Amino acid sequence: MSAAHRDDDLLIAIALTHFSVQFEDADPELANYAWQLAADRLLEHNVSPAEAVDVLND
Repeated sequence: MSAAHRDDDLLIAIALTHFSVQFEDADPELANYAWQLAADRLLEHNVSPAEAVDVLND
């Protein structure tokens, strides 16, 4: 897997996490699904959310 693909996945995970927080009250089911998708992407790369932000900032 290329570094660009990994960065894309991490950026998507961060966006999904943000989405899940913003829509938690409006649509809890959708927010939970977005959270799960984000977690799956982070697990795929074995990084925590904080590490994902650090990787993208490098």
